[in-house]
Amino acid sequence: MEFLVEMTTEVPAGTSEAEVDSMRTREAARARELIADGNLLRLWRPPLQPGEWRTFGLFATSDAEALEELLASMPLRVWRHDKVTPLGAHPNNPAPSTPHDPDAHEFFTTFTLTIPDGIDDATVQATYAAEADTAAAQAAAGHLVRLWKLPTNQGFGLWQTATAGELSAILDSLPLKPWMHIDTVPLSRHPSDPA
Repeated sequence: MEFLVEMTTEVPAGTSEAEVDSMRTREAARARELIADGNLLRLWRPPLQPGEWRTFGLFATSDAEALEELLASMPLRVWRHDKVTPLGAHPNNPAPSTPHDPDAHEFFTTFTLTIPDGIDDATVQATYAAEADTAAAQAAAGHLVRLWKLPTNQGFGLWQTATAGELSAILDSLPLKPWMHIDTVPLSRHPSDPA
């Protein structure tokens, strides 16, 4: 199973810079072990406020209990609280995943689909089929990296494009766009990201 983990760290007041540096060094070493074991797939930084310390991590484990054991083994856990989101299989997920482009900007998108009343089933099915074709084309173009389903029945995507404007144009072109609300989060690189 794959999980998105939002990790928010709060350093206790009075902690010295030397203690913070030591903790970061131990955390980076543990991250390298998790990467080598295949449990830590990616790390990103979301937009941060001044003084905020937050990370998004993509993890793979057998189940939620195994993930909790893994997260508890990370040194920063003593200063951190984690928000875990299980990620399910999406029918339009590129297989294999689109390779990471180190020169591109990365983004998370959350898709909330609401089919309007009165739309006939044939139209819905045709639009879903067109969406699958568009997803495949965007993966082939190197833009759509991954798609997952969220527990809330929303869709969740990882994209890479040259600019935010390019992503916006891609999202506007999706056949399901008239029926979707899309939230986009720009991502920046994390120093321990395995990619």
